[in-house]
Amino acid sequence: MEKVNVPELFGSMVFDDRVMRARLSDDIYTKLKKTIDENVALTDDVADAVAVEMKAWALENGATHFTHWFQPLTGVTAEKHDSFISPSPDGGVVMEFSGKELIKGEPDASSFPSGGIRATFEARGYTAWDPTSYAFIKDHTLCIPTAFCSYSGEALDKKTPLLRSMQALNRQAKRVLKLFGNDDVKYVRTSVGPEQEYFLIDKDMFNARPDLVYTGRTLFGAMPPKGQELDDHYFGVIKPRVNAFMEELNNELWKLGILAKTEHNEVAPAQHEMAPIFSTTNVATDNNQLMMEIMQKVARKHNMVCLLHEKPFAGVNGSGKHNNWSMATDKGQNLLSPGETPYENAQFLLFLCAVIQAVDDYQDLLRLSVATAGNDHRLGANEAPPAIISVFLGDELSAILDAIKNDTPYEGAEKVVMKLGVHVLPKFRRDTTDRNRTSPFAFTGNKFEFRSLGSSNSIACCNIMLNTVVAESLKQYADELEKADDFETALHDLIKRVIKDHERILFNGNGYGDEWVKEATEVRGLSNLKTTADAMPHLLDEKNKKVLMEHQVFNETELVSRRDIMLENYNKTVNIEGLTMVDMVRKNYLPAIERYLFRLAQTTSLMKSVSDNVKCNYEVSTMERLSELTDHILDSVKVLEDVLDKFKGIEDVVEGSAFVRDSMIPAMEELRKNVDEAEMLTSERDWPVPSYGKILFSVY
Repeated sequence: MEKVNVPELFGSMVFDDRVMRARLSDDIYTKLKKTIDENVALTDDVADAVAVEMKAWALENGATHFTHWFQPLTGVTAEKHDSFISPSPDGGVVMEFSGKELIKGEPDASSFPSGGIRATFEARGYTAWDPTSYAFIKDHTLCIPTAFCSYSGEALDKKTPLLRSMQALNRQAKRVLKLFGNDDVKYVRTSVGPEQEYFLIDKDMFNARPDLVYTGRTLFGAMPPKGQELDDHYFGVIKPRVNAFMEELNNELWKLGILAKTEHNEVAPAQHEMAPIFSTTNVATDNNQLMMEIMQKVARKHNMVCLLHEKPFAGVNGSGKHNNWSMATDKGQNLLSPGETPYENAQFLLFLCAVIQAVDDYQDLLRLSVATAGNDHRLGANEAPPAIISVFLGDELSAILDAIKNDTPYEGAEKVVMKLGVHVLPKFRRDTTDRNRTSPFAFTGNKFEFRSLGSSNSIACCNIMLNTVVAESLKQYADELEKADDFETALHDLIKRVIKDHERILFNGNGYGDEWVKEATEVRGLSNLKTTADAMPHLLDEKNKKVLMEHQVFNETELVSRRDIMLENYNKTVNIEGLTMVDMVRKNYLPAIERYLFRLAQTTSLMKSVSDNVKCNYEVSTMERLSELTDHILDSVKVLEDVLDKFKGIEDVVEGSAFVRDSMIPAMEELRKNVDEAEMLTSERDWPVPSYGKILFSVY
């Protein structure tokens, strides 16, 4: 492969800070940076000046069109391309792009999910430039990251509430920091490093499976003789075809300024992972959406398909997305890192407590933020955290919190009772304990790893909730401490109280065990929302509405619409899967089994015609069982068809989701069970689709 100059390649297709500093006047650059860093309103003169240079840079780099690139509630990105050309008087064209076109666009809003906010005939919507996320060039098009809202102002996208949640956390975190004497902090931002898991399979195998084509996952499939039992794929040598894909993927991501860092084979055959370096949450969200798009595009160039479904194959590990989340000031101080002084350590503990309290108070919001039909198949299996939300701190930090809670000496340090702000917190190293892969929310030294996301999830959803609920904890702390006569005593009492009140959410053990489910729900009183249908209605619980509305992240109309959109998506996704199963059984599986039965019958008849003593045990026993299974399959498919027909008459999305959970999914599981057994008895030559074994081991 041609040698790559990574520093030169990196960000070459991004209108980033380097480009802006070089091309904009000092005055315009300074004003734009104030907008980006301090949320100062953008003026027309700045927008016009930026538009001139952005257009010139884009044309120099081969762009012919521009688009407002946004993230509607479909789960993928959207773009409408406009060319730079405008007619000139001499019959030619000139290339134009104004500040007005940079700042605002007007895509049709009627065809995107709105949860009833917009009627079909109410078409107008607006996109608004997000200057905190750099513009970039993709496929000869200048892409301008934007927010998307309705004509009446409601957010119709994932970015708008994400930016609002970041503002909420910034506002409350600065209040707390000021109490510790940090008056010079201009802003606090959350940052994220989302690890992305995915499968790569041969494109011809993909095209031969209608279930993969229509739904992104296999709805049928018996396990092959070998799966992931030997753990030989994990961190194994990367196959040449996959390595070629990864090399090209890295180059494409680096051009767009995406900090792709780590790549390796994952546990399941054909499964892989890519991890980026941390970036600001809204930028990380944009980059992750781009990463998923480019993965799929590059894979097809290598005659492969990238599967981002959470559970494309039953019986082998599914794919997640680990959301590594932290908070930092503009001075570069990570607020989840212990410090060198008593005040820095007390500050660390207060921010740590804010996260612990937030997770405990709003378990349901965090759970529903990762709820999808696909992720329901993954959560709770021995490959992903359970649906029960808990926090892992590790032994040392847990012992420190216990010492504070009980006013007892911490054995790992000087034997004094720790009075925060007076005595020094014991030196706390970053990696003091083993990682806990079974924990949904684990502290890993200077960040929390939220492991519950599915691989196809937008990371915006969970970070909206996480930012908001932590902001609420910080608000409560600031309200209390700002009124305190003795700050150090009030701080100590507050942290001690929070630890006592929220210790039920702390769990360092095995989250996969049945005993944890019993302890969590029956003893600790934690919620266990197993499915999307269980979780999503809680978005409109009064306490959840209150926190999201008081921090101005959503209004009530937006909340109702999102509940409806997410449940409707769940219902439609499972309904499509059910229809696909019926289609495959009627058109592929039953005819295939019938053909094989016919051949077996012919063989039996021929053999018996040669000799009456021939028993044909294999043929007869196989025909008997396949005939039974054919009857079961036919009965099961009729049941599923009846369920699908009943579902059509349910208009309420909440009622529909309960029906999907309680009736449709069990009917689908019963049908699959019978078809998968039939696959094991039918010859490979007659089976109409590639088997699991062929798909999972097809890429070399």
